[in-house]
Amino acid sequence: MSRAYHDAAAADFAAADPMAIFGRLAQALPFDVEQAQRSAWLVQIHHLQAVAAHLPGAHLFLEFAIPRMGRRADAVIVAAGLVFVLEYKVGERGFPRHAVEQVHGYALDLKNFHVASHDLAIVPMLIATEAPPQQLGFGFWAPDRVHDPLRLSPGDVLPTLRQFLGGGDAPAIDALAWAAGGYRPTPTIIEAAEALYRGHDVAAISRSEAGAENLTLTAAAIEAVVERMKARGGKAICFVTGVPGAGKTLAGLNIACGRLAADVGEDATFLSGNGPLVDVLSEALRRDVRARHGRPDPGDADGRHRVERARDKFVQNVHHFRDEYLESAKVPSEHVVVFDEAQRAWDRAMTADFMRKKRGQPGFDQSEPAFLLSVMDRHRDWCVVVCLIGEGQEINRGEAGVGEWVRALQGDLRHWQVHMPPHLLTADGGLDAGLRWHLGQRVAVPDPALHLAVSVRSFRAEKVSAFVAALLGHDAEAARAVRPDPAAFPLVRTRDLATARAWLRDHRRAGERAGLLASSNALRLKPEGLFVKARIDVCDWFLNPGDDVRSSNALEDAATEFDVQGLELDWAAVAWDLNLRRGDGWQARRFHGTKWQNIAESDAGIGRADYVRNAYRVLLTRARQGMVIFVPRGDAADATRPPAEYDAIDAWLAACGVVQA
Repeated sequence: MSRAYHDAAAADFAAADPMAIFGRLAQALPFDVEQAQRSAWLVQIHHLQAVAAHLPGAHLFLEFAIPRMGRRADAVIVAAGLVFVLEYKVGERGFPRHAVEQVHGYALDLKNFHVASHDLAIVPMLIATEAPPQQLGFGFWAPDRVHDPLRLSPGDVLPTLRQFLGGGDAPAIDALAWAAGGYRPTPTIIEAAEALYRGHDVAAISRSEAGAENLTLTAAAIEAVVERMKARGGKAICFVTGVPGAGKTLAGLNIACGRLAADVGEDATFLSGNGPLVDVLSEALRRDVRARHGRPDPGDADGRHRVERARDKFVQNVHHFRDEYLESAKVPSEHVVVFDEAQRAWDRAMTADFMRKKRGQPGFDQSEPAFLLSVMDRHRDWCVVVCLIGEGQEINRGEAGVGEWVRALQGDLRHWQVHMPPHLLTADGGLDAGLRWHLGQRVAVPDPALHLAVSVRSFRAEKVSAFVAALLGHDAEAARAVRPDPAAFPLVRTRDLATARAWLRDHRRAGERAGLLASSNALRLKPEGLFVKARIDVCDWFLNPGDDVRSSNALEDAATEFDVQGLELDWAAVAWDLNLRRGDGWQARRFHGTKWQNIAESDAGIGRADYVRNAYRVLLTRARQGMVIFVPRGDAADATRPPAEYDAIDAWLAACGVVQA
């Protein structure tokens, strides 16, 4: 299928009947052409024909698909080794910021996600059709050879193109081969949820062919279990694991969204105990649906449902789901339930304590996995539970781990089928010998397709997880050996917060998102102006535009590990406090009252010290494109902020290969 609604060599384009070009555009549009679109296309066609007449050898593409879901540039001109991305604002005299970021974003998406554009120079152009002539001249080329967006009037376009083409010496591009180049988009989890909800296939939003195949195989394996249970009756649980960044959440969203199709029925949901993730995804879906469909008419019940309710069926808070069935024997409408970060479900002690204090249930004596499975077991016919398992991300007390799910299956749920990847049955799989023996009796054939082995969500940060693991370990040389390539993933440190903010602003472009991060117990960052106890609205922080002071891009409020787990930023500044200090090794601490208190290491299982380390693990793996680590200088007059202890952290970062900003 063509990447553009219409394309032609410049000479042919200039000589064509304008209405014939318009007809091709209208025929390719998947819905009726509105008057505003008709007028805009005619303006663009007439202008581009005049330009094309003076560009022998060039090739023009109209409505060119940009490798992010549902995005199209008005025009792309390929000429003499350069790619020009044109976005028209018909009737505009000025160049609004959102429009500048739009065309810049198109150029960046081509550079990052269109394979044939990786090594090319790309020039974004914003054309305001009523603007007066602009001052012409070359601007700034970024290191990746994406030019700063140019703001042009229609009359400026041809002189600007000639200026660039006259100074270029790059070899000519085969325009059709370039357009046919593969796409390897890497959406954020927010963009992925929006794309899946719109009906895109998971393979279309995966970074690599291997990653797409891996996700497709996992989805197919689970779908086979679902169809078998649906056809024959029965209950099954599937455990899905994956390497960091493999897209476990993406896989879960894909499974749940696939069951929302009209021919299947709304019998699936994606559940997460991660409140901020649920809130952000739900709000992002609401905004996206409204942006595409507009606000529903007050009398349109179906429209209101589509905009306000369907998203809540897709993504739900697991605790709300649990509470709905607490005092009722009703059977869930969902036959397929996906539990994200299932290892974070609460153990029996934590659940019983919460139920007694918060829900008035003094006799409650089940773990969260046991209760949730008992709710799904109310189905008389069939159901499937999918548990997405992350490792090394427990950040709060009471998180039970995968073992609690297996223990729940040992009681009254022995009739459930169990499907899991092979490595969970090994000594390194996180389960004790007794649980492994039990599973060995119930898992007929472990399925490798239930393990996601390829990173798909990060296009520059493949090595970051390994580096962070080494950084939080005890071998600086090992950390240096796996440090990300600075050209692909800049990683720097600074002792000045203003420098960290400036670094983020210098690196963030177009629609990219940057933000400040800090541990939830980093209480002595307050003198630096970062107060982690000041709550943020995660929806505003992650979704609002940069000129909104509540947005992450404003760089005013720091988010904690609880705010950002499961979500991502393009560029992050991680502020490091003394709740994880460096001595002979790492020492976890908490600030209580007026002083720091050491946290003892646990002899068994996950302890409080692990929660602190895991908090930093989460914070240090949020960035997709680059990161700056801020370590305060401290204050010799403040016993809670001794400079020597901050210096030790900075020295360790330097030893691990993190360079000075």
